Amino acid sequence: MTVVADETDTAPEKKKRSWEPVIVAGGMAVAVVAAFLSGVLEILLTPLRAGDVVSIWRGDAIGSGGGPPIGLAILLAMLANWAIAWFAVGTTGKRWALAPPWALWTLMMLFAAGVRTDEGDYLIGGDDWVALVMILVGSLTFAVYSYRMILRRIPGGPASNAR
Repeated sequence: MTVVADETDTAPEKKKRSWEPVIVAGGMAVAVVAAFLSGVLEILLTPLRAGDVVSIWRGDAIGSGGGPPIGLAILLAMLANWAIAWFAVGTTGKRWALAPPWALWTLMMLFAAGVRTDEGDYLIGGDDWVALVMILVGSLTFAVYSYRMILRRIPGGPASNAR
């Protein structure tokens, strides 16, 4: 006895496939915007010092307070970049989805460290150890996520072929 599949059985799968490009594009857009925003926030937080907790409330600029530097930008780079990588790959179901946010974030950091403003200043100076460690840790976070993704299966996303 032969069982013939009804055409309505494949309708949900066809509908899922029709939304796949929209989900992939939306996931990539959110991941790229998140990488940009986290990069800007991390650059702004690199000069943060212990005395800034009080001086910021008075309206002073970040970095104007005294005390030792606080490595909040380093922690933020590690956590945000891991979350962005997880979101990009998990939402799209594609391994290549890690590359655009990683490239944007890295290019932003290289631009901030290597381009002078009109006044002759760098956004990230060579003597700012917090910023230099933040660039290293942030890029290594993407690299470690990529390496772990190579070693194991990709998480199931809407575009994955997992059933």
